[in-house]
Amino acid sequence: MKPTLVLVGRPNVGKSTLFNRMTRSRDAIVADIPGLTRDRHYGHGRMGDKPYLVVDTGGFEPTVTEGILHEMARQTRQAIDEADLVLFIVDGRTGLTPQDKIIAEQLRKTGRKILLVVNKTEGMASSVVTAEFHELGLGDPCAVSAVHGDNVNELVELALLDFPQPEEDETKDKHPKIAIVGRPNVGKSTLVNTLLGEERVIAFDQPGTTRNSIYIDFERNGRPYTLIDTAGLRRRGKVLETIEKFSVVKTLQAVEDANVVVLVLDASSEISDQDAHIAGFILEAGRALVLAINKWDGLDNYQRDTIKSEIARKLPFLLNFAKFHYISALRGTGIKGLLPSIDAAYAAATAQLSTPKLTRILMAAVEKQPPPRAGVSRPKLRYAHQGGSNPPLIVIHGNALDHVSSTYQRYLENTFRTAFQLEGTPLRVEFKTGRNPYAGKSPAPLSEAEAKRAHRRRRFGRKKYG
Repeated sequence: MKPTLVLVGRPNVGKSTLFNRMTRSRDAIVADIPGLTRDRHYGHGRMGDKPYLVVDTGGFEPTVTEGILHEMARQTRQAIDEADLVLFIVDGRTGLTPQDKIIAEQLRKTGRKILLVVNKTEGMASSVVTAEFHELGLGDPCAVSAVHGDNVNELVELALLDFPQPEEDETKDKHPKIAIVGRPNVGKSTLVNTLLGEERVIAFDQPGTTRNSIYIDFERNGRPYTLIDTAGLRRRGKVLETIEKFSVVKTLQAVEDANVVVLVLDASSEISDQDAHIAGFILEAGRALVLAINKWDGLDNYQRDTIKSEIARKLPFLLNFAKFHYISALRGTGIKGLLPSIDAAYAAATAQLSTPKLTRILMAAVEKQPPPRAGVSRPKLRYAHQGGSNPPLIVIHGNALDHVSSTYQRYLENTFRTAFQLEGTPLRVEFKTGRNPYAGKSPAPLSEAEAKRAHRRRRFGRKKYG
Protein backbone atom coordinates (compact mmCIF):
# COMPACT_ATOMS: atom_id res chain seq x y z
CA MET A 1 0.00 0.00 0.00
CA LYS A 2 1.28 3.47 -0.87
CA PRO A 3 2.69 5.49 2.05
CA THR A 4 1.03 8.84 2.79
CA LEU A 5 3.20 11.96 3.10
CA VAL A 6 1.46 14.95 4.74
CA LEU A 7 2.74 18.52 4.28
CA VAL A 8 2.36 20.59 7.47
CA GLY A 9 3.49 24.11 8.36
CA ARG A 10 2.35 27.60 9.21
CA PRO A 11 0.68 29.71 6.47
CA ASN A 12 2.61 30.79 3.37
CA VAL A 13 5.70 28.61 3.79
CA GLY A 14 5.22 26.97 0.35
CA LYS A 15 3.28 23.77 1.12
CA SER A 16 1.04 23.98 -1.96
CA THR A 17 4.00 24.81 -4.22
CA LEU A 18 5.81 21.73 -2.90
CA PHE A 19 2.63 19.66 -3.35
CA ASN A 20 2.44 20.70 -7.02
CA ARG A 21 6.13 19.95 -7.47
CA MET A 22 5.83 16.46 -5.92
CA THR A 23 2.69 15.59 -7.92
CA ARG A 24 3.91 17.28 -11.12
CA SER A 25 0.58 19.08 -11.32
CA ARG A 26 -1.08 22.41 -10.73
CA ASP A 27 -3.87 20.98 -8.62
CA ALA A 28 -3.17 23.16 -5.58
CA ILE A 29 -3.80 26.89 -5.91
CA VAL A 30 -0.63 28.86 -5.28
CA ALA A 31 -0.40 32.59 -4.48
CA ASP A 32 1.54 34.80 -2.10
CA ILE A 33 -1.45 34.99 0.25
CA PRO A 34 -1.44 33.29 3.67
CA GLY A 35 -4.32 30.89 4.31
CA LEU A 36 -5.20 30.25 0.66
CA THR A 37 -5.39 26.48 1.21
CA ARG A 38 -8.18 25.49 3.61
CA ASP A 39 -9.24 21.95 2.71
CA ARG A 40 -6.96 18.96 2.53
CA HIS A 41 -5.80 18.10 -0.97
CA TYR A 42 -4.81 14.57 -2.02
CA GLY A 43 -2.58 13.65 -4.95
CA HIS A 44 -0.35 10.93 -6.43
CA GLY A 45 3.36 11.53 -5.93
CA ARG A 46 5.27 11.54 -9.22
CA MET A 47 8.81 12.23 -8.04
CA GLY A 48 11.15 9.52 -6.83
CA ASP A 49 11.28 5.81 -7.57
CA LYS A 50 8.50 4.68 -5.22
CA PRO A 51 4.74 5.38 -5.41
CA TYR A 52 3.12 7.42 -2.62
CA LEU A 53 0.23 9.75 -1.78
CA VAL A 54 0.76 13.42 -0.90
CA VAL A 55 -1.62 15.46 1.27
CA ASP A 56 -1.53 19.26 1.21
CA THR A 57 -2.97 21.03 4.27
CA GLY A 58 -3.91 24.55 5.21
CA GLY A 59 -1.71 26.79 7.35
CA PHE A 60 -1.43 25.20 10.81
CA GLU A 61 -2.19 27.58 13.67
CA PRO A 62 -2.79 25.20 16.60
CA THR A 63 -3.31 27.90 19.24
CA VAL A 64 -6.41 29.41 17.57
CA THR A 65 -9.61 28.19 19.29
CA GLU A 66 -12.39 29.45 16.99
CA GLY A 67 -13.27 30.48 13.46
CA ILE A 68 -11.98 29.22 10.13
CA LEU A 69 -8.38 28.98 11.35
CA HIS A 70 -9.53 26.61 14.10
CA GLU A 71 -11.32 24.43 11.51
CA MET A 72 -8.22 24.42 9.33
CA ALA A 73 -6.10 23.37 12.32
CA ARG A 74 -8.53 20.55 13.09
CA GLN A 75 -8.27 19.30 9.50
CA THR A 76 -4.48 19.43 9.69
CA ARG A 77 -4.49 17.38 12.91
CA GLN A 78 -6.67 14.78 11.19
CA ALA A 79 -4.31 14.70 8.21
CA ILE A 80 -1.42 14.08 10.61
CA ASP A 81 -3.35 11.10 12.03
CA GLU A 82 -3.51 9.67 8.48
CA ALA A 83 0.19 10.23 7.79
CA ASP A 84 2.95 7.67 7.50
CA LEU A 85 5.41 10.57 7.42
CA VAL A 86 4.96 14.29 8.15
CA LEU A 87 6.96 16.81 6.13
CA PHE A 88 7.19 19.85 8.42
CA ILE A 89 7.77 22.86 6.15
CA VAL A 90 9.45 26.02 7.45
CA ASP A 91 10.51 29.22 5.68
CA GLY A 92 14.29 29.62 5.26
CA ARG A 93 14.04 33.30 4.37
CA THR A 94 11.87 34.24 7.35
CA GLY A 95 13.87 32.07 9.72
CA LEU A 96 12.74 30.24 12.86
CA THR A 97 9.55 31.71 14.37
CA PRO A 98 7.72 31.09 17.68
CA GLN A 99 4.90 29.47 15.75
CA ASP A 100 7.35 26.98 14.20
CA LYS A 101 8.35 25.97 17.73
CA ILE A 102 4.71 25.47 18.74
CA ILE A 103 3.99 23.33 15.67
CA ALA A 104 7.14 21.26 16.28
CA GLU A 105 6.00 20.56 19.84
CA GLN A 106 2.54 19.54 18.60
CA LEU A 107 4.06 17.20 16.01
CA ARG A 108 6.34 15.54 18.56
CA LYS A 109 3.31 14.64 20.66
CA THR A 110 1.68 12.75 17.75
CA GLY A 111 4.46 10.15 17.61
CA ARG A 112 4.57 10.35 13.80
CA LYS A 113 7.77 10.27 11.80
CA ILE A 114 8.79 13.85 11.00
CA LEU A 115 11.13 15.22 8.36
CA LEU A 116 12.03 18.91 8.73
CA VAL A 117 12.06 20.78 5.39
CA VAL A 118 13.50 24.29 5.06
CA ASN A 119 11.89 25.85 1.96
CA LYS A 120 12.74 28.97 -0.09
CA THR A 121 16.50 28.42 0.14
CA GLU A 122 17.38 29.17 -3.49
CA GLY A 123 20.68 31.04 -3.78
CA MET A 124 21.57 30.41 -0.13
CA ALA A 125 24.16 28.13 1.47
CA SER A 126 22.35 25.11 2.93
CA SER A 127 24.50 24.85 6.03
CA VAL A 128 23.88 28.50 6.88
CA VAL A 129 20.14 28.66 6.19
CA THR A 130 19.37 25.46 8.12
CA ALA A 131 21.57 26.17 11.15
CA GLU A 132 19.00 27.82 13.42
CA PHE A 133 16.36 25.13 12.72
CA HIS A 134 18.40 22.49 14.56
CA GLU A 135 16.95 24.13 17.66
CA LEU A 136 13.64 22.36 16.93
CA GLY A 137 15.24 19.00 17.74
CA LEU A 138 13.74 17.23 14.70
CA GLY A 139 16.95 15.99 13.15
CA ASP A 140 18.93 17.37 10.24
CA PRO A 141 16.84 19.83 8.19
CA CYS A 142 16.59 19.34 4.43
CA ALA A 143 17.01 22.58 2.44
CA VAL A 144 14.88 22.84 -0.72
CA SER A 145 13.32 25.33 -3.09
CA ALA A 146 9.83 24.21 -4.08
CA VAL A 147 9.54 27.00 -6.65
CA HIS A 148 12.77 26.12 -8.48
CA GLY A 149 12.78 22.39 -7.67
CA ASP A 150 16.16 22.52 -5.92
CA ASN A 151 16.79 19.33 -3.88
CA VAL A 152 13.11 18.30 -4.05
CA ASN A 153 13.92 14.97 -5.67
CA GLU A 154 16.51 14.30 -2.94
CA LEU A 155 13.88 15.21 -0.35
CA VAL A 156 11.42 12.67 -1.77
CA GLU A 157 14.07 9.93 -1.84
CA LEU A 158 14.95 10.68 1.78
CA ALA A 159 11.29 10.69 2.83
CA LEU A 160 10.65 7.29 1.20
CA LEU A 161 13.92 5.69 2.30
CA ASP A 162 12.37 3.58 5.08
CA PHE A 163 9.34 2.45 3.04
CA PRO A 164 9.71 -0.78 1.07
CA GLN A 165 9.44 -0.82 -2.70
CA PRO A 166 6.04 -2.39 -3.54
CA GLU A 167 5.84 -5.37 -5.81
CA GLU A 168 5.74 -4.35 -9.47
CA ASP A 169 3.12 -6.99 -10.19
CA GLU A 170 0.11 -6.00 -8.12
CA THR A 171 -1.80 -9.01 -9.45
CA LYS A 172 0.11 -11.48 -7.30
CA ASP A 173 -3.08 -12.24 -5.40
CA LYS A 174 -4.75 -15.13 -7.15
CA HIS A 175 -8.23 -13.68 -6.82
CA PRO A 176 -9.60 -10.24 -7.65
CA LYS A 177 -10.01 -7.50 -5.06
CA ILE A 178 -13.08 -5.42 -5.84
CA ALA A 179 -13.47 -1.91 -4.35
CA ILE A 180 -17.01 -0.52 -4.25
CA VAL A 181 -16.70 3.29 -4.42
CA GLY A 182 -18.88 6.33 -5.02
CA ARG A 183 -20.44 9.34 -3.38
CA PRO A 184 -22.17 8.96 0.01
CA ASN A 185 -25.58 7.31 0.08
CA VAL A 186 -25.54 5.90 -3.46
CA GLY A 187 -26.06 2.35 -2.17
CA LYS A 188 -22.54 0.92 -1.91
CA SER A 189 -23.12 -1.07 1.28
CA THR A 190 -26.49 -2.31 -0.02
CA LEU A 191 -24.75 -3.54 -3.17
CA VAL A 192 -22.13 -5.34 -1.06
CA ASN A 193 -24.84 -7.06 0.97
CA THR A 194 -26.67 -8.07 -2.21
CA LEU A 195 -23.53 -9.56 -3.75
CA LEU A 196 -22.82 -11.46 -0.52
CA GLY A 197 -26.42 -12.57 -0.03
CA GLU A 198 -26.43 -11.45 3.60
CA GLU A 199 -26.50 -8.32 5.80
CA ARG A 200 -22.76 -8.19 6.20
CA VAL A 201 -22.29 -4.40 6.45
CA ILE A 202 -24.51 -1.63 7.81
CA ALA A 203 -26.75 -0.13 5.13
CA PHE A 204 -28.71 2.92 6.28
CA ASP A 205 -30.39 5.84 4.51
CA GLN A 206 -27.95 8.38 5.89
CA PRO A 207 -24.76 9.64 4.23
CA GLY A 208 -21.53 8.65 5.97
CA THR A 209 -22.71 5.39 7.58
CA THR A 210 -19.54 3.59 6.45
CA ARG A 211 -16.51 5.11 8.17
CA ASN A 212 -13.69 2.84 7.09
CA SER A 213 -12.84 0.45 4.26
CA ILE A 214 -14.10 -3.06 5.08
CA TYR A 215 -12.47 -6.10 3.41
CA ILE A 216 -14.78 -9.10 2.98
CA ASP A 217 -13.77 -12.44 1.47
CA PHE A 218 -16.44 -14.50 -0.29
CA GLU A 219 -16.80 -17.18 -2.95
CA ARG A 220 -19.10 -17.39 -5.97
CA ASN A 221 -19.28 -20.34 -8.38
CA GLY A 222 -16.13 -21.79 -6.83
CA ARG A 223 -14.07 -18.64 -7.35
CA PRO A 224 -12.77 -16.52 -4.43
CA TYR A 225 -13.19 -12.73 -4.32
CA THR A 226 -12.46 -9.93 -1.87
CA LEU A 227 -14.99 -7.09 -1.66
CA ILE A 228 -13.91 -3.73 -0.26
CA ASP A 229 -16.76 -1.56 1.01
CA THR A 230 -15.54 2.04 1.21
CA ALA A 231 -16.72 5.30 2.72
CA GLY A 232 -18.37 7.80 0.38
CA LEU A 233 -16.15 10.37 -1.29
CA ARG A 234 -17.67 13.82 -0.92
CA ARG A 235 -16.53 17.01 -2.59
CA ARG A 236 -13.81 18.44 -0.36
CA GLY A 237 -15.83 21.49 0.61
CA LYS A 238 -18.57 19.19 1.95
CA VAL A 239 -16.27 17.07 4.10
CA LEU A 240 -16.90 18.67 7.47
CA GLU A 241 -17.01 15.92 10.05
CA THR A 242 -13.67 14.87 11.48
CA ILE A 243 -14.34 11.10 11.37
CA GLU A 244 -15.48 11.34 7.77
CA LYS A 245 -12.27 13.16 6.82
CA PHE A 246 -10.32 10.16 8.08
CA SER A 247 -12.31 7.98 5.64
CA VAL A 248 -11.09 9.77 2.50
CA VAL A 249 -7.51 8.52 2.52
CA LYS A 250 -8.72 5.01 3.40
CA THR A 251 -10.95 5.03 0.32
CA LEU A 252 -8.14 6.24 -1.92
CA GLN A 253 -5.85 3.53 -0.53
CA ALA A 254 -8.59 0.94 -1.12
CA VAL A 255 -8.73 1.96 -4.79
CA GLU A 256 -4.96 1.56 -4.99
CA ASP A 257 -5.18 -1.87 -3.34
CA ALA A 258 -7.98 -3.15 -5.62
CA ASN A 259 -7.71 -4.89 -8.97
CA VAL A 260 -11.19 -3.86 -10.12
CA VAL A 261 -13.26 -0.87 -8.98
CA VAL A 262 -17.05 -0.75 -9.16
CA LEU A 263 -18.10 2.89 -9.36
CA VAL A 264 -21.66 3.21 -8.05
CA LEU A 265 -23.75 6.11 -9.40
CA ASP A 266 -27.14 7.23 -8.10
CA ALA A 267 -29.70 7.24 -10.90
CA SER A 268 -32.24 9.07 -8.73
CA SER A 269 -30.03 12.20 -8.76
CA GLU A 270 -28.02 13.88 -11.50
CA ILE A 271 -24.55 12.71 -12.44
CA SER A 272 -22.35 15.18 -10.57
CA ASP A 273 -18.89 16.60 -11.15
CA GLN A 274 -17.81 14.62 -8.10
CA ASP A 275 -18.71 11.39 -9.93
CA ALA A 276 -16.41 12.48 -12.75
CA HIS A 277 -13.63 13.33 -10.26
CA ILE A 278 -13.88 9.88 -8.66
CA ALA A 279 -13.82 8.19 -12.07
CA GLY A 280 -10.76 10.27 -12.98
CA PHE A 281 -8.95 9.19 -9.82
CA ILE A 282 -9.71 5.52 -10.59
CA LEU A 283 -8.28 5.88 -14.09
CA GLU A 284 -5.24 7.75 -12.79
CA ALA A 285 -4.63 4.82 -10.44
CA GLY A 286 -4.86 2.52 -13.49
CA ARG A 287 -7.58 0.31 -12.09
CA ALA A 288 -10.05 -1.77 -14.11
CA LEU A 289 -13.52 -0.28 -13.87
CA VAL A 290 -17.16 -1.37 -13.94
CA LEU A 291 -20.01 1.12 -13.54
CA ALA A 292 -23.15 0.30 -11.58
CA ILE A 293 -25.96 2.84 -12.02
CA ASN A 294 -28.05 2.14 -8.93
CA LYS A 295 -31.71 2.87 -8.03
CA TRP A 296 -32.69 2.29 -11.66
CA ASP A 297 -36.00 0.64 -10.75
CA GLY A 298 -37.56 3.88 -9.52
CA LEU A 299 -37.21 5.80 -12.81
CA ASP A 300 -39.57 6.20 -15.76
CA ASN A 301 -38.36 6.04 -19.36
CA TYR A 302 -37.80 9.79 -19.65
CA GLN A 303 -35.66 9.86 -16.49
CA ARG A 304 -33.65 6.88 -17.69
CA ASP A 305 -32.91 8.55 -21.03
CA THR A 306 -31.89 11.72 -19.18
CA ILE A 307 -29.43 9.84 -16.96
CA LYS A 308 -27.90 8.04 -19.97
CA SER A 309 -27.44 11.39 -21.71
CA GLU A 310 -25.77 12.85 -18.59
CA ILE A 311 -23.40 9.88 -18.39
CA ALA A 312 -22.43 10.32 -22.05
CA ARG A 313 -21.86 14.05 -21.47
CA LYS A 314 -20.01 13.98 -18.13
CA LEU A 315 -18.20 10.62 -18.35
CA PRO A 316 -17.28 10.35 -22.04
CA PHE A 317 -13.80 9.02 -21.21
CA LEU A 318 -15.36 5.81 -19.87
CA LEU A 319 -17.57 4.97 -22.83
CA ASN A 320 -14.91 3.25 -24.95
CA PHE A 321 -13.94 0.55 -22.46
CA ALA A 322 -16.03 0.37 -19.25
CA LYS A 323 -19.10 -1.84 -18.86
CA PHE A 324 -22.29 -0.16 -17.63
CA HIS A 325 -24.90 -1.98 -15.52
CA TYR A 326 -28.26 -0.48 -14.58
CA ILE A 327 -29.22 -2.07 -11.28
CA SER A 328 -31.25 -1.92 -8.12
CA ALA A 329 -29.01 -3.03 -5.25
CA LEU A 330 -31.99 -3.06 -2.89
CA ARG A 331 -34.19 -5.31 -5.07
CA GLY A 332 -31.37 -7.27 -6.68
CA THR A 333 -32.34 -6.48 -10.26
CA GLY A 334 -29.57 -6.16 -12.86
CA ILE A 335 -27.01 -7.70 -10.48
CA LYS A 336 -26.62 -10.95 -12.42
CA GLY A 337 -24.26 -9.54 -15.04
CA LEU A 338 -22.11 -7.57 -12.59
CA LEU A 339 -19.69 -10.33 -11.53
CA PRO A 340 -19.09 -11.57 -15.12
CA SER A 341 -18.14 -8.00 -16.06
CA ILE A 342 -15.82 -7.84 -13.05
CA ASP A 343 -14.23 -11.14 -14.10
CA ALA A 344 -13.75 -9.85 -17.66
CA ALA A 345 -12.23 -6.58 -16.42
CA TYR A 346 -9.87 -8.47 -14.10
CA ALA A 347 -8.83 -10.82 -16.92
CA ALA A 348 -8.18 -7.86 -19.22
CA ALA A 349 -6.18 -6.00 -16.56
CA THR A 350 -3.94 -9.03 -15.93
CA ALA A 351 -3.73 -10.27 -19.53
CA GLN A 352 -0.38 -11.44 -20.89
CA LEU A 353 0.19 -9.99 -24.38
CA SER A 354 2.72 -11.73 -26.64
CA THR A 355 5.43 -9.61 -28.24
CA PRO A 356 5.06 -11.08 -31.79
CA LYS A 357 1.32 -10.42 -31.84
CA LEU A 358 1.76 -6.92 -30.42
CA THR A 359 4.32 -6.11 -33.11
CA ARG A 360 2.13 -7.52 -35.91
CA ILE A 361 -0.82 -5.43 -34.70
CA LEU A 362 1.42 -2.36 -34.50
CA MET A 363 2.70 -2.84 -38.04
CA ALA A 364 -0.85 -3.32 -39.35
CA ALA A 365 -1.99 -0.16 -37.57
CA VAL A 366 0.92 1.86 -38.98
CA GLU A 367 0.28 0.53 -42.49
CA LYS A 368 -3.39 1.50 -42.23
CA GLN A 369 -2.69 4.92 -40.73
CA PRO A 370 0.95 6.13 -40.55
CA PRO A 371 1.81 8.63 -37.82
CA PRO A 372 1.74 12.25 -39.04
CA ARG A 373 5.01 13.92 -39.90
CA ALA A 374 6.80 16.05 -37.33
CA GLY A 375 8.69 18.62 -39.40
CA VAL A 376 10.77 16.93 -42.09
CA SER A 377 10.73 13.49 -40.45
CA ARG A 378 8.06 10.93 -39.67
CA PRO A 379 8.14 8.90 -36.44
CA LYS A 380 9.13 5.28 -37.11
CA LEU A 381 7.44 2.62 -34.94
CA ARG A 382 9.45 -0.59 -35.10
CA TYR A 383 8.18 -3.11 -32.51
CA ALA A 384 6.12 -3.39 -29.31
CA HIS A 385 6.16 -5.48 -26.15
CA GLN A 386 4.27 -5.61 -22.85
CA GLY A 387 5.83 -3.54 -20.08
CA GLY A 388 3.43 -4.34 -17.23
CA SER A 389 -0.08 -5.31 -16.20
CA ASN A 390 -2.91 -4.02 -14.01
CA PRO A 391 -3.22 -1.84 -16.07
CA PRO A 392 -1.69 -3.31 -19.24
CA LEU A 393 1.29 -1.28 -20.43
CA ILE A 394 2.49 -1.56 -24.03
CA VAL A 395 5.95 -0.20 -24.79
CA ILE A 396 6.63 0.82 -28.41
CA HIS A 397 10.20 1.25 -29.65
CA GLY A 398 11.32 3.25 -32.65
CA ASN A 399 12.82 6.54 -33.79
CA ALA A 400 11.58 10.13 -33.30
CA LEU A 401 8.75 8.89 -31.08
CA ASP A 402 8.83 12.07 -29.01
CA HIS A 403 6.82 13.63 -31.84
CA VAL A 404 3.95 11.10 -31.82
CA SER A 405 0.74 13.07 -31.22
CA SER A 406 -1.73 12.28 -28.44
CA THR A 407 -4.39 11.64 -31.11
CA TYR A 408 -2.26 8.97 -32.75
CA GLN A 409 -1.47 7.47 -29.34
CA ARG A 410 -5.22 7.10 -28.68
CA TYR A 411 -5.58 5.48 -32.12
CA LEU A 412 -2.98 2.88 -31.14
CA GLU A 413 -4.57 2.32 -27.73
CA ASN A 414 -7.95 1.64 -29.35
CA THR A 415 -6.34 -0.65 -31.92
CA PHE A 416 -4.64 -2.77 -29.25
CA ARG A 417 -7.78 -2.77 -27.09
CA THR A 418 -9.90 -4.09 -29.96
CA ALA A 419 -7.35 -6.67 -31.09
CA PHE A 420 -6.92 -8.18 -27.61
CA GLN A 421 -10.52 -7.56 -26.48
CA LEU A 422 -9.36 -5.66 -23.40
CA GLU A 423 -12.71 -4.75 -21.92
CA GLY A 424 -13.04 -2.88 -18.65
CA THR A 425 -9.43 -1.80 -18.08
CA PRO A 426 -7.42 1.30 -18.93
CA LEU A 427 -4.62 0.68 -21.40
CA ARG A 428 -1.39 2.65 -21.43
CA VAL A 429 1.02 3.07 -24.33
CA GLU A 430 4.59 4.25 -23.73
CA PHE A 431 7.09 5.26 -26.39
CA LYS A 432 10.84 4.69 -26.22
CA THR A 433 13.06 6.26 -28.84
CA GLY A 434 16.18 4.37 -29.83
CA ARG A 435 19.52 6.09 -29.25
CA ASN A 436 21.34 7.30 -32.34
CA PRO A 437 24.77 5.54 -32.20
CA TYR A 438 26.35 8.39 -34.19
CA ALA A 439 24.95 11.21 -32.04
CA GLY A 440 27.73 13.47 -30.78
CA LYS A 441 30.39 11.81 -32.89
CA SER A 442 32.32 13.67 -35.57
CA PRO A 443 32.61 11.90 -38.95
CA ALA A 444 35.81 10.04 -39.76
CA PRO A 445 38.22 12.01 -41.98
CA LEU A 446 38.16 11.17 -45.70
CA SER A 447 41.11 9.48 -47.36
CA GLU A 448 42.96 11.39 -50.08
CA ALA A 449 41.20 9.43 -52.85
CA GLU A 450 37.77 9.97 -51.24
CA ALA A 451 38.44 13.69 -50.86
CA LYS A 452 39.39 14.00 -54.56
CA ARG A 453 36.26 12.09 -55.59
CA ALA A 454 34.04 14.29 -53.42
CA HIS A 455 35.67 17.39 -54.93
CA ARG A 456 35.02 16.17 -58.49
CA ARG A 457 31.39 15.41 -57.61
CA ARG A 458 30.85 18.87 -56.24
CA ARG A 459 32.51 20.48 -59.26
CA PHE A 460 31.31 18.40 -62.20
CA GLY A 461 28.24 16.58 -60.91
CA ARG A 462 27.45 13.06 -59.77
CA LYS A 463 26.65 11.41 -63.12
CA LYS A 464 30.04 11.60 -64.76
CA TYR A 465 32.20 10.84 -61.72
CA GLY A 466 29.87 8.71 -59.61
